[in-house]
Amino acid sequence: MPATDDRPLRLVIHGGAGAVRRDRLKPERERVFMQVLAQSLHAGHAVLAAGGSSIDAVIAAIVIMEDSPVFNAGKGAVFSHEGYNELDASIMDGATRMAGAVAAVTTIRNPIRAAHAVMMHSRHVLLIGRGAESFAAEQALEIVEPSYFYTQRRWDQLQKAIAKERITLDHDLDSDSGEENNEKHGTVGAVALDYRGNLAAGTSTGGLTNKRFGRVGDTPIIGAGTYADNQSVAVSATGTGEMFIRSAAGFYTAAQIKLQNKSLFEAADHTLAEIATIGGEGGLIVLNAQGDYTMCFNTSGMFRGVIGNDGVARVGVFSGDESLAVY
Repeated sequence: MPATDDRPLRLVIHGGAGAVRRDRLKPERERVFMQVLAQSLHAGHAVLAAGGSSIDAVIAAIVIMEDSPVFNAGKGAVFSHEGYNELDASIMDGATRMAGAVAAVTTIRNPIRAAHAVMMHSRHVLLIGRGAESFAAEQALEIVEPSYFYTQRRWDQLQKAIAKERITLDHDLDSDSGEENNEKHGTVGAVALDYRGNLAAGTSTGGLTNKRFGRVGDTPIIGAGTYADNQSVAVSATGTGEMFIRSAAGFYTAAQIKLQNKSLFEAADHTLAEIATIGGEGGLIVLNAQGDYTMCFNTSGMFRGVIGNDGVARVGVFSGDESLAVY
């Protein structure tokens, strides 16, 4: 059933938050980011406009970002200390609170599709490593050689991180800056509202550059990096994963809205403030069943975008809605 104009449709996405400096973001590189964000929004909107589900819109939007080398998810994933790309993803249906996730997978082209398969075709919520890869193959998802995820830029970032003996946060936009604190979060995510009034949320990441010992962050943890409930909101997070786990960021945001009647911005802002008290930073995109949304971050920038019934994609990086460009 096609969507009608009197029912709000909404898709909100992020491509990571961090200490993005305007003077270091080269115009040509910013254009690439904006174009991929716009492409992601249009892909998801096409699903919603045709009467598709919020779940399918989230998947369509995230697959675009997973297939692009510019974000830390799928093709653009960072390397672990051992030189592998270990991918995590999760998805949640706000109508049923069904959820699925995968973690530490190395051969699944689109981890968000695998997370959805776990939700729909298994009795579980989270599958990891080789088990998740075997399950994805059984579900006829696209399996690739680990070399598919190799990009020179990410490999160079790993070598620099090893040389400096440090772990680099999710997404280093300008690895040649020479600044120790110039660390970015490149996790991608989407929240959507369909014409039935159903919410969905999904998140996908490559984790941390130089991560060790099978580290898994908040992205595949339902209630931390991803959460959706029609009675409250859909949430996708990006940031310092350990602190988002410890704060149950997604659920905590939703609970404030549902139980304390906070506005979306108030709840997201309070969650990020709580995360900051334990040394974390990042951003949240939040959407309710009325189509209201917020894109909140406590860093200098967050790659983000939104699209509604009019089909116009609005994307940006820095603070203020006035910074959003139309595509």
